Amino acid sequence: MRLEYFEMIDSVDAFDAEKGHIEATAHVPDGSPVFEGHFPTYPIMPGVMLLETMNHASGYLMLGLNQCSKLPFFVGSKRVKIRRFVTPGQVMKVAVDLVHEGSGFCVTKGTIRVGKELIAEAEMTMMLMNFPTPELGAEVVRRAVLAGMKLPVTA
Repeated sequence: MRLEYFEMIDSVDAFDAEKGHIEATAHVPDGSPVFEGHFPTYPIMPGVMLLETMNHASGYLMLGLNQCSKLPFFVGSKRVKIRRFVTPGQVMKVAVDLVHEGSGFCVTKGTIRVGKELIAEAEMTMMLMNFPTPELGAEVVRRAVLAGMKLPVTA
């Protein structure tokens, strides 16, 4: 995980296209410029970055379900609940399920756990759009494959 670059997912651990389900791991770094301001002497993962972690897992889910033909673009969230703090060095397990897909949009529901403890949950809406450039498509696919997704090498 590289917080300052919004690279949130370290590995995709499970992907089930039939069930519309994905599981991923995110290792919170011991140090990051993000923690210097959030909060000085008491570093915690910003809630918006917890949401972004679930969003990235949702994106990988949608890339897999659509064979990398569409860019999943975050457009909204509902029912966001942050239940506990996440601190540097912790390992987050992310799970996301597809709730609905149609008319160029999808809704997913995600959770984050540290150990068995539920940390955060959210419902996310994404717009599925054409990749604006072939280079972006190729880079998104490259990063997903590096994380462990079994995807085509080009979009």
